[in-house]
Amino acid sequence: MSAITVTAPAKVNLHLEVLGLRSDGFHELAMVMQSIDLADCLEFQNTADAQLSLRCNEPSLSIGNDNLVLKAAHLLRERSGFNELGASIHLEKHIPIGAGLAGGSSDGAAALVGLNHLWGLGRSHVELEELAAELGSDMPFCIRGGSQLCFGRGELLEVLPSPTDLMAVLLLKDPDVSVSTPWAYQRCRDLHGESYLQGESAFEERRQALREAAWTRPIQTELPPPLRNDLQAVVEPETPAVQKALQLLRSLPGTLAVAMSGSGPSCFALFPDLPSSQQARDALKTHLEIAGLSAWCCPLRLSGVRIEP
Repeated sequence: MSAITVTAPAKVNLHLEVLGLRSDGFHELAMVMQSIDLADCLEFQNTADAQLSLRCNEPSLSIGNDNLVLKAAHLLRERSGFNELGASIHLEKHIPIGAGLAGGSSDGAAALVGLNHLWGLGRSHVELEELAAELGSDMPFCIRGGSQLCFGRGELLEVLPSPTDLMAVLLLKDPDVSVSTPWAYQRCRDLHGESYLQGESAFEERRQALREAAWTRPIQTELPPPLRNDLQAVVEPETPAVQKALQLLRSLPGTLAVAMSGSGPSCFALFPDLPSSQQARDALKTHLEIAGLSAWCCPLRLSGVRIEP
């Protein structure tokens, strides 16, 4: 097969609720994740040398075996039983690194989808999601994307109806700032661990409340997501770049809601449509330059990783 191209979109958290601690030491989460139309692009080509190689346009990104793209490639090949399979992979980054937007997870998911197709393995979405769960908590969501409830560590998925209105986000991020996800969760535990829910029945009660939330069925401008991120409460006070981004977004007229995504430091405002998000970005142009913040306007995306025609 000739080379194939796969797009790997970013995500934002419309809801991120830290419920408590699991028996395995990870946090139990209740989330709504949403794909957005800001995407990396990966190209896959067969090779006859049984080698898996990665190139990238972003020199600061490791292209070694610690990269989720190669981790996914090695895992898929191992499980296929065909150790002679090889591929040359080129990654073109557009999603900012370390931004709380699942860029690395989406790239890894794209590797599973792309190589499954390139090598003719015939794995289903469900099978690929199971493999993705072995590599990262956000990766299973990235396979199918769109709008989904995400429970457990984020790997237990329930698809939501597609948004009826193609809303958009204005994303802001300081390119020189990143936030450690393990640090954010540990900080959350240190500050709020005493108020964590205890036990599966308490967790399930919160999951069910999110399932029944009117704003999720479907997501629409008339009843916009209220946006909740429990990690924001611990990251914002200690991260000036997050404070500034949220301050600027909150100052804008016409926003439906404002929040941080994931463990940050990316922050976003939700708008009724793409033109209104672009107008808001233009209105902030001088302030963004002074603050050193990068900005992206992105409509919501109805799907996750996608093989391009």
